[in-house]
Amino acid sequence: MEQASATTVILVVIIAVLTALVLFVATRGRPTQPAEDAPVVEPVTAEPVDYRALAEQTRRQLVEAELRTLRSQISPHFIYNSLNAIAATIPADPVRARELVVDFADFTRYSLRAEGDFTTLEEELAAVERYVLLEQARFEDRVQVRLEIAPEVLSLRLPFLAVQPLVENAVRHGMDSATGQARVRLSGHDEGTHAVISVEDDGPGADPEQIRRVLAGEEGSSHIGLRNVDLRLRQAYGGANGLQIDTAEGAGMRVSMRVPKFQPGAFGSSTGENT
Repeated sequence: MEQASATTVILVVIIAVLTALVLFVATRGRPTQPAEDAPVVEPVTAEPVDYRALAEQTRRQLVEAELRTLRSQISPHFIYNSLNAIAATIPADPVRARELVVDFADFTRYSLRAEGDFTTLEEELAAVERYVLLEQARFEDRVQVRLEIAPEVLSLRLPFLAVQPLVENAVRHGMDSATGQARVRLSGHDEGTHAVISVEDDGPGADPEQIRRVLAGEEGSSHIGLRNVDLRLRQAYGGANGLQIDTAEGAGMRVSMRVPKFQPGAFGSSTGENT
């Protein structure tokens, strides 16, 4: 009894420390207001404007801003819900609670990391797995995610947080449906010079015209991350290479991306390289 009590205390302390660290990391990137008396430096000479470079810089800044927005979307609701689920698990199963703390720490460290615009599909799937475990701590077998990934695409290089938000979107809408269940299929396979990654669910679906407006930035939506991922795919691989979304009201949703298997290093930094 004393050992179980000590374990409970330790886990509570770990959760408190993790919460403080996550909040610290999440607020580090917030811009600070310049001092009112800061000197204004005027340019000495006027330089010719390279409008093409300026447009490219603006486009990259937009994508970076979207990635920061995505991180902020993941952090608040998911972190607090996960911590509550872990806390509720402590009295009945301290061992499982300790494992969930590790999953939580790994997931938040990956999601809030500051470096690297690209990652590998294998690392992204590890984040998906931890996300699913934490959601199952809340909803048990009401959340089911099936992976069907061909081994040869695990080293695929793709934008950071390109897959996990799509799974989260599918899970959230499944849980909000009339059945209160999320059944999600995540697949990845080789298709010639590309790999195709798809996230499919049997949830309530959506009006295709609404999804078009969401991707075009014409309206907001509870479909978290879709526009964000779409923008970053187009930035990395060209304007015609965004998300492909097949859906209808009452007919679920399938979200797919086609990612080149062989990519030059100019796309940005990465934690892994394709072979």
